[in-house]
Amino acid sequence: MVQGTTSDAGKSVLVTGLCRVLVRKGIKVAPFKSQNMALNSAVTKDGGEIGRAQAVQAQAACIEPTVHMNPVLLKPNTDVGAQIIVQGKAIADMDAIGYNGYKKVVMGPIMESFGILQDEYQTVIIEGAGSPAEINLRENDVANMGFAEKADVPVIIIADIDRGGVFAHLYGTLALLSESEQARVIGFVINRFRGDIKLLESGLDWLEEKTGKPVLGVLPYLHGLMLEAEDAINVQQVEAADEQLNVVVPVLTRVSNHTDFDPLRMHPQVNLQFVGKGQAIPPTDLIIIPGTKSVRSDLAFLREQGWDKQIERHLRLGGKVMGICGGYQMLGESIADPDGIEGEAGESQGLGYLQTSTILAPQKQLKQTVGTLQLSEQPAVPVRGYEIHAGITSGIQANAPVQLQDGPDGQLGIDNQVFGTYLHGIFEQAEACNAILSWAGLEATQTPDFDLIREQGIDRVADTLEEYMKLDKLWPEWADKFTK
Repeated sequence: MVQGTTSDAGKSVLVTGLCRVLVRKGIKVAPFKSQNMALNSAVTKDGGEIGRAQAVQAQAACIEPTVHMNPVLLKPNTDVGAQIIVQGKAIADMDAIGYNGYKKVVMGPIMESFGILQDEYQTVIIEGAGSPAEINLRENDVANMGFAEKADVPVIIIADIDRGGVFAHLYGTLALLSESEQARVIGFVINRFRGDIKLLESGLDWLEEKTGKPVLGVLPYLHGLMLEAEDAINVQQVEAADEQLNVVVPVLTRVSNHTDFDPLRMHPQVNLQFVGKGQAIPPTDLIIIPGTKSVRSDLAFLREQGWDKQIERHLRLGGKVMGICGGYQMLGESIADPDGIEGEAGESQGLGYLQTSTILAPQKQLKQTVGTLQLSEQPAVPVRGYEIHAGITSGIQANAPVQLQDGPDGQLGIDNQVFGTYLHGIFEQAEACNAILSWAGLEATQTPDFDLIREQGIDRVADTLEEYMKLDKLWPEWADKFTK
């Protein structure tokens, strides 16, 4: 099990790399995270919902993701509450206090899913959540040491040296664990190191002497690494081409699946900007309203920022606007939530650019799908992606721009200036991305192979682990496979 001293210490990336390393050695491996809190999620083939990090880790392990790789997913819909998803299905909305008591119940399906993976694979690489040293969360813990003790698994702790204070983080985290928890920690990993390792060696010696635990690896800072973020928005971009399309994404309070925009970050012909609270939308070619876990409240937030007036002006000047999932719903005439699925029951007036209306329903739509995309006078191109939404949208579907295997999706409006769709992942195929960027005004589009970029990122992490980690100490029974 990989636990971290903080959030974003490198747990997800380390698990991803370890999965790929083991696959290279001919070992059948699966990733696992008992509890994930994130608004970025993926849909499995059987229509279940899991964290995107586990889907990427499954890709690293060269296997199909399943709900058992992330049996509990928490999707925050307020500052104090979240939707609870167990083994791929939403079961309830709970506040933090209510869920804390419910943890005793979810440990059952967590252990069931873990057992299923243990039976099918030679080993399972487990990712923790946040830090195991959060004293206020120790009772009924299912995400870190509480799970490690129940499952009886060894633990390594990773810390990010780039943030500073790495020795305090590692020493202090270990000191705050119980004796039995400390005993199952088999070593440390230091992440994102840059500089001469000789300058670090005295600190490594001190840490090993004080804790009795070995440092299993010091991993270098991987500049330009392109892997999907678990939750925080990644704004890193590739080197720009001479001719670029300007794209702006307003960041909503409950923005979800912002990994939709990773292919645009990696596109040399796209200048992608995220605009947050209190910021104005700058002059641009394309505005994309993203998905959100709380559509009506985020529509109100959008109006509070004055973005609705800025979008209106953008359209008057001939710009293009796209909406994905919740953003698609906002572009319509109305959004109704009669059962209070995402908050207080009621109805909101949409932005009115598409002739659609949406009613939020208890049953969430979850599916992977394929089809074609045709915008304006362009030829139809293949498209694939996934849907995650509670809304049922009705309106004019004749000549829908997206034709999926189970029916039409989306709509074009305002003389083809506005495009909405439920399809997440729509930019991941080069032909579909080219079509959208061309519709938005980019000439001679040259979209890179996003799947290849992701594979190269996974392999780069695995190469780094093979070079800088003492992998034989993690799996003594397979030590001969890791002989350098």
